[in-house]
Amino acid sequence: MRRSSKPMSRKPISRRAVLKAGAALTTLVAAPGVLRAEPAPVKVGLLQPISGAFALDGDLAKTGAEYAVKEINDAGGIKTLGGARLELVIGDSRSNAEAGAQATEDLQGAGVSAVLGGFASGIALTATQAAARYGLPFIVDCAVADTITERGLKNTFRFNPNFSMATELALKNLVKLNDDAGKPAKTVAIVHEDGLFGSGLAKLMQEKLPPLGFEVLESIAHPTPARDMSNVVLRIRSLNPDLIVPSHYFNEFVLFARTLQQQRVRPKGIYAVFGGAASSYRFVNEFPEAAQGVMDCNHWGDPKNPITTKLRETVTAAGKFYAYNTPINYSLVHVFAQAVEKAGSADREKIIASLATNEFDSGLMPYGKTKFNDKGQNTSALPLNTQVQGKDIKVIYPANYAEAKPVFPINS
Repeated sequence: MRRSSKPMSRKPISRRAVLKAGAALTTLVAAPGVLRAEPAPVKVGLLQPISGAFALDGDLAKTGAEYAVKEINDAGGIKTLGGARLELVIGDSRSNAEAGAQATEDLQGAGVSAVLGGFASGIALTATQAAARYGLPFIVDCAVADTITERGLKNTFRFNPNFSMATELALKNLVKLNDDAGKPAKTVAIVHEDGLFGSGLAKLMQEKLPPLGFEVLESIAHPTPARDMSNVVLRIRSLNPDLIVPSHYFNEFVLFARTLQQQRVRPKGIYAVFGGAASSYRFVNEFPEAAQGVMDCNHWGDPKNPITTKLRETVTAAGKFYAYNTPINYSLVHVFAQAVEKAGSADREKIIASLATNEFDSGLMPYGKTKFNDKGQNTSALPLNTQVQGKDIKVIYPANYAEAKPVFPINS
């Protein structure tokens, strides 16, 4: 069959057709959802005592974490993951160590990339151990026992200061406080809960106070929960110390302070270290006379940061009482998000590597840059000293965060 030598005729492409094709392509480019799926959310677990004796703390922590998650998602999510959103998964430790370990197992089953929180030292110890079995990153919020980061667990990081770090600073500030007032305090009674938290801190205080010129008259332990503090306060009355150094959780702190007030035991000062109620607006609002003048060295957000004010307003608007749990867990979520951003992955091993090798902004906490050492401890973590003055809680040390001067002695 012979082919025709006559060329095929072609219709010219009109300008209108070119413009229509270009518009269609522009539409596809402008609507990436047509071309690719929404990036998978990054699940992060929050382990807190949502129920049980510490439920107040857990609820405040949840508020801070939720605020941070919304803030990050509203700002575009994790940029290196295509704008992936954070998804908060709550685990309830029910205020005890065994349930904390089980809740961690549940979070592992939910497919979280990391767990944040823990709150109490006993809960954090069992929860981090459970997470370690799966290589699940765990960033501790408030738990202070030194042993948490001394077990060689590569998955465990602590954002806040430990016992030793906080005690060192608390004692330095106590010496300054006493010296500036003419050294009115010479004798001390330590009152503490008998668990890992209180006993560890009491031991450090017993070792370190005498070389600084303070005579420790006695260290008095009590159980948690405690229903009555009458015998403890009677013992304090007989000792008549210049200064009381208490370390216990919220309910026991309030009970102790109220019993001191009722029994008219009036030391020259109450100087708490990680006092469970000493830095709580609930204590200040419900028992203002018992709270007046109480000092604390504790986790506390930067009072000069405007987001701190917004968080406090959020908590108050919900009919709750602000405390440190809110800013520290807000900050914890931001540190996690930065770790994922720098890792460019939600993979657990890569997040652990990111946490171990990078520096992070510390959110609302007065830490400067957060940097974890080879044990997983944030070396820049810093507690602040506060005092209840009037109906407010004021930072009194260090000077660059201070809102007021300390009032000491509170009773002459």
